[in-house]
Amino acid sequence: MRTPAGLAGAAVVALMLVLAVVGPPIWGDRAELIDPVAALSGASAAHPLGTDNLGRDILARVLVATRMSLLLAVLATAIGAAIGVVLGTLPSVLPRRPARLVTAAVNALVAFPGLLLAMFTAVVAGLGARGAVLGIGVAVAPGFARLTQTLAASVAAADYVAAARLLGVSRTRIVTRHVLPNIAEPLILNLTTMIGGSLLGLAGMSFLGLGVQPPGYDWGRLLFDGFARIYVNPVVALGPALMVVLAGVGFNLLGEALARTASRAEVHRAVPAVPPPPADEDGRHDDEAVLEVRNLTVTFPGGVTPVREVSLTVRPGEIVGVVGESGSGKSLTAYAVGGLVPHPGVVGGGPVLLCGQDVHALPEEQRRKVLGTRLAMVFQDPMASLNPALKVGGQLAEVATVHQRAGRADAWRRAVDRLGHVRITDPERRARQHPHEFSGGMRQRAVIAMGLMGAPRLIIADEPTTGLDVTVQKEILRLLREVTEESQAGTLFISHDIAVVGALCDTVVVMYAGRVVEELPADRLAAAAHPYTRALVASVPDMTTDRSLPLASIPGRQPGPAEVGEGCAFAGRCPLATSRCVAERPPLEEHGKAHRVACWEVS
Repeated sequence: MRTPAGLAGAAVVALMLVLAVVGPPIWGDRAELIDPVAALSGASAAHPLGTDNLGRDILARVLVATRMSLLLAVLATAIGAAIGVVLGTLPSVLPRRPARLVTAAVNALVAFPGLLLAMFTAVVAGLGARGAVLGIGVAVAPGFARLTQTLAASVAAADYVAAARLLGVSRTRIVTRHVLPNIAEPLILNLTTMIGGSLLGLAGMSFLGLGVQPPGYDWGRLLFDGFARIYVNPVVALGPALMVVLAGVGFNLLGEALARTASRAEVHRAVPAVPPPPADEDGRHDDEAVLEVRNLTVTFPGGVTPVREVSLTVRPGEIVGVVGESGSGKSLTAYAVGGLVPHPGVVGGGPVLLCGQDVHALPEEQRRKVLGTRLAMVFQDPMASLNPALKVGGQLAEVATVHQRAGRADAWRRAVDRLGHVRITDPERRARQHPHEFSGGMRQRAVIAMGLMGAPRLIIADEPTTGLDVTVQKEILRLLREVTEESQAGTLFISHDIAVVGALCDTVVVMYAGRVVEELPADRLAAAAHPYTRALVASVPDMTTDRSLPLASIPGRQPGPAEVGEGCAFAGRCPLATSRCVAERPPLEEHGKAHRVACWEVS
């Protein structure tokens, strides 16, 4: 909103609202005053925009018409939004065949010229302000319906909606409770732009004689009245035309500024608003660490805290594995480090130090530069990281052009070099291909190469081998180890497979219900102290496992983020749990060299 366009749009809209409120009381009498002597006069000191055929002051009528023009635009927008929301959400409520018919009808209406649709509706509904409002409302509804349908489809595919359907929740309740609340923000933001479009449409309808009829008037009607004299006295049409353009541009600028502000707020809301506390109780930091996180917390509205006071350290050339069941907070911890926690999540607690800099305390521009050059993210699904419509080489080169200000030729050469560095054969040819032409393993290598386009000091790999076959998994893991050793970057490896973590990593951080319950060297996993870690290790079969017995498993389930009590979260599944475990949470304490554990029953 601090951009020139945003400020200009806000100022124009504010001016229009003020005129709509004060215009009729101040200039209403002057706008209706008939003066036959001054009829059809041009611009003068007494009448800056001239007079009409009854001698009424055009400037006063333009100012008074602000209320009528804005009121009709708001009504038309409300009608269009109501129709659009209904049409856009119907495919989520109706069975498949009727839903397709509604979608086809919306597509046909979107393709139909809006002005013709508005004129047809106005003629059917009757000439006048009511018909024009209804016509413009019907004309803007298809576009709003398309937007609603697109947003609703993205939400309808979410897991929580599928769970609601599985539980037998009615379609109508799914739409009102799960779909509409999650798409309300972009729809509301779009209304501001729609008001500008409705304003222009209503002015056009009145100018064509299909809108406001005498003795009523809006800007379009005043423009219609003055058009016959435009070649003799152009100034008589200048006032209403200028107000129509000014108001339309103002609402559009404001709507675009609000949309940009909302999209940026999704990123900024994750940044803590208060200075973080020191890393340790004595305020010291590990100067050699690539990444140092202390007491990291991620919260969502309603008291949901999926990450609770997580502390970890990654040093150069070290691979730290974060392991735990699904829902333990592993990936969200990594997202908090990279500033990718989705709205409305809020990151709090201690500092997140990347190469000694607290990335969450940096200004936005500097934070983007630091994360873009010193941090490499390797996600679980490479197709979600690579744009399927763009060539792989161009996407890698973009990293160098954006963050390193490299020229296009240099960036392309570096992209080809990085693809070859991760052992993709014929990198020059592969760089000119699209992601769908790569195999799953090659796409994951390309994502790693994208991270290496800069000079990353930290690599975050979020389950990078999920969905790959065993031989390709082995190649990707070997590549991560080689890249870490060669670049001396630190790697944070997220996984639910404790066997993979034990084979690849130097240090293992075990998370449960959002907290770190144990941290130990990977070569000492067999001697883990926490019951949860021991259960994870025991659940992985090896060549000596007795196949006549059932596979080891952990009974019960992990508590949700909103279900964690005051005591140890694992107490309900732990065979060693006591009343103290249920009532009091154990702290994470030293348990030998480079080994920490949070358990009351560990001596």
